[in-house]
Amino acid sequence: MVHTPRFTRRNVIKGSLAATLGVIFAPAPVRASTPLMGFTPVPLSAGKGKMPMISPDYEYQVLIPWGSPLQPDGPQFNYPPRAEDQLQQIGIGHDGMAFFPLGERRGVLALNHEFGKNLHVLGRKDPENHHHVLTSQAAHGMSIVEIAEQNGQWTQQKSRYARRIHINTKVRFSGPAAGDDLLKNEADNACKGTMSNCANGRTPWGTYLTCEENFNLQFGATGQFESNAAQLRYDILGSGGEYGWHLFDPRFDLSDPGYTNESNRFGWVVEIDPLDPEFTPVKRTALGRFKHEGVAIVEASDGRILAYMGDDSTDEFIYRYASAAPWREMMAAGTHPLDEGHLSVARFDQDGTGEWLPLEALFTDQQFNGPADVLVHARLAGTVLGATPMDRPEWITPGTEGFVYCAMTNNEFRTQSNAANPLAPNPHGHIIRFHDQPVPHGSTQRFTWEVFISCAAYYEKETTLSSPDGLWADPDGRLFVETDGEQRDGMNNQLLVVDTVTREIRRLLTGVPGCEITGITTTPDRRTMFVNIQHPGKGDPSLTNFPHAVDNRTVPRDCTLAIRRKDGGIVGS
Repeated sequence: MVHTPRFTRRNVIKGSLAATLGVIFAPAPVRASTPLMGFTPVPLSAGKGKMPMISPDYEYQVLIPWGSPLQPDGPQFNYPPRAEDQLQQIGIGHDGMAFFPLGERRGVLALNHEFGKNLHVLGRKDPENHHHVLTSQAAHGMSIVEIAEQNGQWTQQKSRYARRIHINTKVRFSGPAAGDDLLKNEADNACKGTMSNCANGRTPWGTYLTCEENFNLQFGATGQFESNAAQLRYDILGSGGEYGWHLFDPRFDLSDPGYTNESNRFGWVVEIDPLDPEFTPVKRTALGRFKHEGVAIVEASDGRILAYMGDDSTDEFIYRYASAAPWREMMAAGTHPLDEGHLSVARFDQDGTGEWLPLEALFTDQQFNGPADVLVHARLAGTVLGATPMDRPEWITPGTEGFVYCAMTNNEFRTQSNAANPLAPNPHGHIIRFHDQPVPHGSTQRFTWEVFISCAAYYEKETTLSSPDGLWADPDGRLFVETDGEQRDGMNNQLLVVDTVTREIRRLLTGVPGCEITGITTTPDRRTMFVNIQHPGKGDPSLTNFPHAVDNRTVPRDCTLAIRRKDGGIVGS
């Protein structure tokens, strides 16, 4: 059944969609090189402490730390948590998120929970029983909460929308691979769950897309197991099982013959309606299976949906999905635009042009057993087609003037450079931008591209930048860059703002030791920006106790920050 958009209920979203989705391939005015950023940056020397530092022109507020009650009257955080409580609390590993407005200064926040190691969640390296596994599983997935602003402060609200979506939540599959034998197990177990939820996307019909990334870490083997070539490409190894789920949950035991294809059920883009508690999450197989870092959706000038996706591993690829027809027409006809379309993979040529190579060219190739096989093993298909291996392609965002930006976080293992990955090794990463021009289905499709920022060129500067990860471009020409990796002089990871015309960089925020700055969304008026502090101190209270005051004892907790200018201006200005 196609999920029909409820435009009347979501009219309040329209103001934010233009900023979030963008409409590309239409003429756009070229902005003069007038500086966009007037805030005082955080100096390099100030970003090394146990608490976040923010520009003196800004302030932040802490929201929904891991373990907070999902509803205000729910179970309070108690460490370590119990499984039954964690199911009613905010999960761990705050990552991609999106704000869905419900009216003036009120909305629903859909929030991913990428990971939380056992030492952090359970206070022990390995689970000792099934209850420990259930607790860990309950901490992962997604949270949906309602928040509102009053007198300059955001507070969590009791809400019919509030809920958790986790590894044991009922899900369904759609698209070309749905129902295929590659997604069936001998145990005939129901399709359940989402995990390793990293970055995200949102659709113009008002739904949320959560992306499954490092799903291999949850699978291990209690007995004899030898990976085949396809499993090796996805790091599905008997020696895996970093969480120990396979010890007490047979779904994640690679050596259990009843669950041979369980790992094929992860690595997808999952659609969720934050404003419909009865909506069953849908894994959209037409978008391919790999370690999805996120999905940036834009509406082309002809009304089709274009979805850009990075596969966050060294030497993996960038993909683009195009709906078969304009999305409004498809939905009116009872067809979902994320189920019928064309998935391609990028080849970056030396001359600054590139080509989208259609995976459907392999649907009848003898190397694969039909469309489902190609989509389940999209990485293998990309290699066969000759796609360009990239330096960990992570977040992608559409920007102004038709550009699409993609972060290449780093690749210390690269031994041979190419035009799109010009450093070997590449410890600091870079940002690419490309300009796409779609043509009718059936033709190969070319694009132009350039290296927008080489982080090595900035590393020794005051505006140092290394390991770019999260990206978001606003409609005024600012690019917000979040980092995840070693920064210069031991500085904590950071949130930077880049003027995409002048390429000036200013540091808006630094995090805490061991954390990643990730997840980014704004209110429609862009007066409040939400970002996440993920895995503060890597769970070690001797490094930081954030958001608790420093006491060297309290376990640190992932949390969301609400950021705003003190003068009420647009964030980033």
